[in-house]
Amino acid sequence: MADKTIKATLMKSAIGARPEIKATVQSLGFRRMNQTRELPDNPAVRGMLRSVQFLVAVEGEPWERPKRSRYKIWRARSTKKHKRGN
Repeated sequence: MADKTIKATLMKSAIGARPEIKATVQSLGFRRMNQTRELPDNPAVRGMLRSVQFLVAVEGEPWERPKRSRYKIWRARSTKKHKRGN
C-alpha cells in the first residue's frame, strides 16, 4: 500500500511575514519560490498548509493571490524627519 502524498508549491515569498508563518514555511521544507514538495497526507501537514494557504498552492485546489498583505509585520514610519524640525 502506497502512502498518500500532497503536492504543494510555494507561490509567494515569506519575507516580511510574521515569525510563526516563516517557521511554518520552513518546517514544510520550502527553501525557494516556486519550489514543489511532495508532503505526506496527514492532519498535521494539512493544518500547516491551511495556516499558510495564502503563500502555498496545493495541487487540486485553486490558489488565489491575496488581495492585501495581512500576514506582514507592519512597522511604523520613521519619525526622524519630524524630529529634526524640517
